[in-house]
Amino acid sequence: MHAARTLPPTPKQVDYARQIAARLGASIPADKISDRAALSGWIGEHQTRLKSTATRSRDSRATSRQVAFAERIARAKRRAIPDECFRDAGLMSAWISSNR
Repeated sequence: MHAARTLPPTPKQVDYARQIAARLGASIPADKISDRAALSGWIGEHQTRLKSTATRSRDSRATSRQVAFAERIARAKRRAIPDECFRDAGLMSAWISSNR
């Protein structure tokens, strides 16, 4: 029987893993950086974290539709929209509901 040989990761794979690690503030374990399959698994796992982090931060802000609707309400009622509402979709939603 032959022992399973591990292939080294490609330079592009290593670069991509380092980019992900830098954005997440994570480190790549030594045993992962020298094995193509292990690094691929690490990338997949951390890529999911990176996407969920990006989605969470993007989802927390008020949407352009919320802002437009709130601005119409604010003009009609001659009220100001609190600044924190623009940074949080939940707060904007609550402001809209309470000012309809």
